[in-house]
Amino acid sequence: MSVAITPAHMEAEIRRYFAACNAGDFAALVSCFTPDAVHYFPLGLPEVPWRGAETIARKWVWCVETLGSQWTIEKILCSPSAPEAVIEWTHWKRKAGTALRGDEWYVFCERTGLIKEIRAYYASPADGSVPISELVGFDYAGRGYALKAPGA
Repeated sequence: MSVAITPAHMEAEIRRYFAACNAGDFAALVSCFTPDAVHYFPLGLPEVPWRGAETIARKWVWCVETLGSQWTIEKILCSPSAPEAVIEWTHWKRKAGTALRGDEWYVFCERTGLIKEIRAYYASPADGSVPISELVGFDYAGRGYALKAPGA
């Protein structure tokens, strides 16, 4: 049985995924992905890409537990004609007092409606010398972006 991959479905799945990330909930994270899902990242991170739902879940749980990671979704655009969406996000690394902004491109499985691929793009190189890695000169506050981590 196929799932209708509508913009509303894709947005709901992405929001469910981010809620599972923020909760550090391994089982909930695994349930967001096809078993063979792949999460791609820019150059510079160890052990990428992450392959498989369990690997993706384990890595995000590690980030929550080790880095104090929390994420906010800033913008979502979902295709009305393809099982694809793109978002802007902020990854808050609360233990370090830093954040990284970026985009992700999502591809959904047309049969199950689950996430089968994520391609992450960073707004700027991760720079440990600044509190928030983001685009220079972009008015995050003026455009309504989160300026601190959830619960901070």
